Amino acid sequence: MGMIGRRAPELRVRRWIGGNGEALDTPLKLSDLGTRVKILFAFQHWCSGCHSHGFPTLQRFYSILAPMGIGFAAIQTVFEGADENTIEKLNLNQRKYGLSIAFGHDVPPTGAAYPSFMEDYQTRGTPWFTVINADNRIVFSDFHLDADWLASELKRA
Repeated sequence: MGMIGRRAPELRVRRWIGGNGEALDTPLKLSDLGTRVKILFAFQHWCSGCHSHGFPTLQRFYSILAPMGIGFAAIQTVFEGADENTIEKLNLNQRKYGLSIAFGHDVPPTGAAYPSFMEDYQTRGTPWFTVINADNRIVFSDFHLDADWLASELKRA
């Protein structure tokens, strides 16, 4: 993909909830996710693939990799279905999947076709995984990511 090897852009998502479901006063930054590897998961509440594959993969990553100090965030990229993919769905999904990580709500800015995360990271839909290494370079960006493979690669590194 075009973003592999590039420096990860700073997040421009404006609205976030923290790991306990509380609204965050300031937008999340990449540095808030630590200095090690970071995994960003883009989803939409109404996306069946997000629920059948994406969130279960994220749960597996989180259970294996969070104890290793890997940073996680989920971002609802509302590029369609704004009536269904609302900010209220963040906490619902956070609780449903037992993920005490920050969840962001990204809608297109006025006049833009896509949310900032999709534009900045050149994603093409949901579910979408982006993996950023400790040097803040994007090392993976795509729809499907094998949790066992990634865990073994990170443990080896």
